[in-house]
Amino acid sequence: MANVVVVGAQWGDEGKGKIVDWLSERADVIARFQGGHNAGHTLVIDGEVFKLSLLPSGIVRGGKLSVIGNGVVLDPWHLEKEIAQLRGQGVTITPETLMIAENTPLILPIHGELDRAREAQNSVAKIGTTGRGIGPAYEDKVGRRSVRVADLADDATLEMRVDRALVHHDALRRGLGLDPVDRDRLLADLRAIAPVVLEYAAPVWKVLNEKRRAGKRILFEGAQGALLDIDFGTYPFVTSSNVIAGQAATGTGIGPGSIDFVLGIVKAYTTRVGEGPFPAELHDADGQRLGERGHEFGTVTGRKRRCGWFDAVLVRQTCATSGVNGISLTKLDVLDGFETLKICVGYELDGKRLDYLPTAADQQARCTPVYEEMPGWSESTEGARSWADLPAEAIKYVRRVEELIECPVALLSTSPEREDTILVTDPFAD
Repeated sequence: MANVVVVGAQWGDEGKGKIVDWLSERADVIARFQGGHNAGHTLVIDGEVFKLSLLPSGIVRGGKLSVIGNGVVLDPWHLEKEIAQLRGQGVTITPETLMIAENTPLILPIHGELDRAREAQNSVAKIGTTGRGIGPAYEDKVGRRSVRVADLADDATLEMRVDRALVHHDALRRGLGLDPVDRDRLLADLRAIAPVVLEYAAPVWKVLNEKRRAGKRILFEGAQGALLDIDFGTYPFVTSSNVIAGQAATGTGIGPGSIDFVLGIVKAYTTRVGEGPFPAELHDADGQRLGERGHEFGTVTGRKRRCGWFDAVLVRQTCATSGVNGISLTKLDVLDGFETLKICVGYELDGKRLDYLPTAADQQARCTPVYEEMPGWSESTEGARSWADLPAEAIKYVRRVEELIECPVALLSTSPEREDTILVTDPFAD
């Protein structure tokens, strides 16, 4: 059976939650493979709104196994809170419906404190983090000083891991003017939360490979977007993990040959939260209109998103780095009523035309968009469920997007409701 990876192909906030939920109905397992609780997914199911930031989107669907892979960094206290919130909405969460990889690194309170202290004192250029400790937790992972889920099961190991981490963190805290970490309190907090996490701990790599051999369908869910990838994003204004599709394998322990289809989620326009380059950003009435019609505020932070026209250059680039087989184009209805639409088809940099975003930050900042104009449409596309429901100009817009990004549209989303989706190519088809 086909296994599908879902990745955001812009700067995040593309509508992955709805699409993953839509696909999860046909999947047996839904696995998160990177990120933390810094990226929100909003699901609307039968009129009820579910807001997720850590748990896989499939958790709200009965009869599915949801998995948090080792590529994720896990805040155990947020996990407890999110589970309680969803249970309050009637969602059943048990070790049979949720598994957490034993080698998943934990986000500790000291990571959030460090994150916020750095951002507050960064007078050169703020990164625009959520302050939730994701970056420092990934630093500890590669620095080999993480506390991981499995460590919670043995007190001697836990103390050793904490002591190793504090050698590093206390030195950093002195430089930032913070008090040393209260070791005893941290250990007490970890011992208290341990039963909550260990209830769901499992050798996820083994479980997923067994599911694959049994012919089960696995849906791999990423957070953020490919333009925030630590290697291929707009560095340093990026997240601290690999976001592109290749991370689905290393972030869960399943081989890359087990991935059959990569679905890139793409908005019909472009948004970004936080700092960093954004060549097609609009500072005019059109940009304000996109933000208002698209309700462009972050699920986790509430921060207003920056808005701009569709940037085909960037999406073509992310489709290449993630090996995208097809895209899901979302929020097409937000473009309803525009007399004229624009698509960024290239950049001007120092008098030269570019068909990609350069790596150097100073060059990225100097890139100006080259636009192609298309006629808009006055009819509504909201709720369309077939091509016949779409205005001719909307179909032309979608086809032009396909040409420019060199990748076909597999799904078309026309509202937050899961059923308002036009299926072009089935990602789960064998």
